[in-house]
Amino acid sequence: MDRPIGTLLLLWPTLWALWIAAKGVPGIKNLVIFVLGVIVMRAAGCVINDFADRKIDGKVLRTKNRPLATGAVSSREAIGLFIVLCLIAFTLVLFTDPLTIKLSVGGLLLAFSYPFMKRHTHLPQVVLGAAFAWGTPMAYAAEAGELNQHMWLIYVAVILWTVAYDTFYAMVDRDDDLKIGVKSTAILFGEQDRVITGILQFLTLYTLYLVGRRFELGTAFYLGLAVAAGLFIYQQWLIRFRVREACFKAFLNNNWVGVAIFAGISVDFALR
Repeated sequence: MDRPIGTLLLLWPTLWALWIAAKGVPGIKNLVIFVLGVIVMRAAGCVINDFADRKIDGKVLRTKNRPLATGAVSSREAIGLFIVLCLIAFTLVLFTDPLTIKLSVGGLLLAFSYPFMKRHTHLPQVVLGAAFAWGTPMAYAAEAGELNQHMWLIYVAVILWTVAYDTFYAMVDRDDDLKIGVKSTAILFGEQDRVITGILQFLTLYTLYLVGRRFELGTAFYLGLAVAAGLFIYQQWLIRFRVREACFKAFLNNNWVGVAIFAGISVDFALR
């Protein structure tokens, strides 16, 4: 809870889907379930990630003081906590409908598999994107009772967005990762990292534009997209020299992208 950025980046797309599915303010029950679910599953994801990286975190400047790396917490305790958190999240999902309960299985598998991908592929950020985006079909299904085919545009947009901002995050650790053999899109993209993340951000905006068209969103939504576009430009300016601190600042700035788009969606429906 002291570093909420991961929770926020997971929460905003979930709220996008809830608001669009409800065509306005969603039911209190679903809102509470998904806000709490996001907090719990993000925590579970952090635990399994630290467990997977327990033998390499000590070699990375940013992560060397994590409790599993220092021995302050045992592997057995971490796995126990992961199981408890997943059970809490699943209990929350049980208060929704059968379709959402079925979808939750996919979310659990994605959350569990992501941390291990960085040993086998240079595209772990894509798996993370799929995991972070999985809250959108779940939230949409819980509120609407079905999965509208246009809803998958939100899912794709979140994946594209996540790959872009998590590449910024990976750029912070790139030098250390190269030494210890951990794979990432930051390493894969190399000197083309700025160009490719810029393309991903453009595709995110375009896909969200299509979301606006398919769900007949109005001016407020497109103003939100315009603010997001400005923030993306700012992020590209921040990473221009690939300095660790600036890349991390660009990553953190994506919280405001989520806020801008959510504000556009919520204000659009409020004005109807």
